[in-house]
Amino acid sequence: MQYYDPKTLSFLLADVHHLEELLQADRYAAYDRQSIDLLLDAVKDFSDTSLFPAIKIMDENPCVFNDGHVTIPEQFGPILKKAGEMGLIGAFMDEKDNGLQLPMLVFNAIYFIMEAANNHVTGYLGLTAGSANLILTFGSEELKQKYVPNMLEMRWTGTMCLTEPQAGSSLSDITASAKPKGDGTYAIKGQKIFISASDHQFSDNFVHLVLARLEGAPAGTKGISLFVVPQYFVNDDGSIGDFNHVDVVGEFEKLGQRGYCTNHLAFGESGESIGYLVGQENKGLSYMFQMMNEARIATGRMGTGIASAAYYASLQYAKERPQGRKLQSTGKKDPGEEQTLIINHPDVKRMLLHQKAIVEGCLSLILQCSYYVDKSVTTEGEEKNTYHLLCEILNPIAKTYPSEAGKDAVDTGLQVLGGYGYMMDFILQQYLRDIRIISIYEGTTGIQSLDLLGRKVTMMEGAALKLLAKEMEDTIMAAMDNDELKPYALILGEEAKLIETCLAHLMPYAMKGNHERYLADATIFMDLFGTVVIGWQWLKIGLAALDQDEAFKQSKLHTLNYFYKYEMSRCKGLQKIICDDSEVTIKMGTEMF
Repeated sequence: MQYYDPKTLSFLLADVHHLEELLQADRYAAYDRQSIDLLLDAVKDFSDTSLFPAIKIMDENPCVFNDGHVTIPEQFGPILKKAGEMGLIGAFMDEKDNGLQLPMLVFNAIYFIMEAANNHVTGYLGLTAGSANLILTFGSEELKQKYVPNMLEMRWTGTMCLTEPQAGSSLSDITASAKPKGDGTYAIKGQKIFISASDHQFSDNFVHLVLARLEGAPAGTKGISLFVVPQYFVNDDGSIGDFNHVDVVGEFEKLGQRGYCTNHLAFGESGESIGYLVGQENKGLSYMFQMMNEARIATGRMGTGIASAAYYASLQYAKERPQGRKLQSTGKKDPGEEQTLIINHPDVKRMLLHQKAIVEGCLSLILQCSYYVDKSVTTEGEEKNTYHLLCEILNPIAKTYPSEAGKDAVDTGLQVLGGYGYMMDFILQQYLRDIRIISIYEGTTGIQSLDLLGRKVTMMEGAALKLLAKEMEDTIMAAMDNDELKPYALILGEEAKLIETCLAHLMPYAMKGNHERYLADATIFMDLFGTVVIGWQWLKIGLAALDQDEAFKQSKLHTLNYFYKYEMSRCKGLQKIICDDSEVTIKMGTEMF
C-alpha cells in the first residue's frame, strides 16, 4: 500500500523548502524537526489505517439524498471524529484560538498525505478549517465564541456558499438577498448550488458562510456581503436550537468524488433563515477571498495527491505485470525467453517518468507557496510584502497546473495498465474520475488563467512578476556552478524569457483597450507560465538532490532530465501560439459552429 513517498516529502520539506529555517521563527518555536516528523508519521498511520482502506468503499457506496437529508458512507463517522481529536482542523491556526499553530508548509504536507490516501475525505476537513479561519479573521467576538470551538473539533462543520443557479462563477450576478431585521440580524433568502459537505449525519450543525446582497447595495461584486447562516440556531448555553430553514433541496450525483457530498441549498423558502453579518456590509467578497485563496492552493494540493496515488498504483502494476520481451541487438525478440515486466519497456518508463515528474514537481510548487505564506506571516515591512506578492502570482498557477497536469498524469497512469486500467477491478479509473473535477473546483482553469494574465502579472506595475523572476534567477545562478545542472539552468533562463516575449507582444493590445485580444489565449499563457514554474521547481530539486545518497540523487536527476526534455520543450510552441496574430477564436462567428 503506497500512495506517496515519505522520503521525497521529507526531502522537499527540509532540503528544498527550508523547514528548519522556518521553525526558527518565534511563531513556530513550539516545534522542532523531530516533533514535525512524529506528526507526519501519525498522519501517515491515520491515513494508512482509516483513509486508504475506505476510498473504494466510498466510491462504490456514494452519498444518498432522501427526504431532505444526505447520508454519506458510514466510514466517515470515525474518520471525521479522529481528525477532530488530532487537531487537524485548526492545525495552522493560532494557539490562542485552540489551533496547533503549525507552519502552512507542514499543514499542506499533512493534508497532501491524507489526499493521496483518500481524496473524498479532506474536503470535509478543509472547508470547516477555512470557514472557521474566516470567522476568526473577520467575525465578531460573539461569532468566534459561538461557532469556532465546535468547528475545530468537527462537531460542527463549515461550508462556503457562493454559486447560484443563474450566476455560476459570475459572482457579480448573485441574487441571494439579505434584509435587515432591526436587531442586528438579517433575513437571508436565495438558492446556492454545488455546496460541498453541507449536509450529512456526522455533524450536529452546519455553519454556512453565505454571500448575499443587501437591498440598495452597489451593483456587481462591490455590493456583496458575507453572513454566517447556521443550519440550526445555537442557544445561549451552546446547545443546538431550532431549525433555521436552510433546506437541502438535493444532492448532485457526480462522476467522481462520490463520497464527498455536493448539495443544492435553499435559504428562507420553508421559513425565515437568519444570518449574522461578518465584518462590514458590502465587503463580503474581499473577506471570502481569504478562504478562496486558501481553497485554490488546497485544490491544487488535492490534484497532486490524487495524481500521486495514481502514480504509485500504476508503478506497482508495472513492477508486477509481465508482458512481451525486450528487443535484442538484432532488433528481434526471442520467443523462448520469459516475458519481461512491463516496467522494462522504454515507453512504459516514459509514462511512469511523466507521472513522477508531474507529481513531485507539483508537490514542490504547493510547498513553495506554503513557504511564502509562512514567510509572509513571520516577517514585517517590505519583506512581508515581497512574500505576499509571490503568493499572489503563484496562487492561480498552484491551483491550475496540478489540476490540469495531474489529470494528464492520472490518464497516463491508466494507460500503463492498458485494458485493465479501464476496468473497475483496478483503482486507476476511479482516480481519473475523481481528479476530473479539480480543474473546475474553486474557479475553472479559464478563470484562473484570466486572473494570472489579467491581474497578477500586471499588479503593481509587474512587481510580483519581477519578484518571481528574481527567485528563478537566484536558482539559475546557483545551478550554473554545477556542471551537471548548468545545461538545465540555461534552458530555464531561455524558457523564462518566452514569458517576457509573450507579454511584450500582448501588452500593446491591453494599452489600446483591446482587452479581449490581450486575454484571448490566457489559458495557453497559463500553460506556458506553469510549465516554466515547474521547471524552476525541478531545478531547485536537482540542486538539493546533489547532497543526497546516490540512488535518491539519480532518481531526482533522471526525472529532472525527463521534465526538461519532454515538457519544457513544449514552451516554444506555446509562445508561438500566443504571439500568433490570426485571432482565430475572436473572429470565429457563433454561426460557424
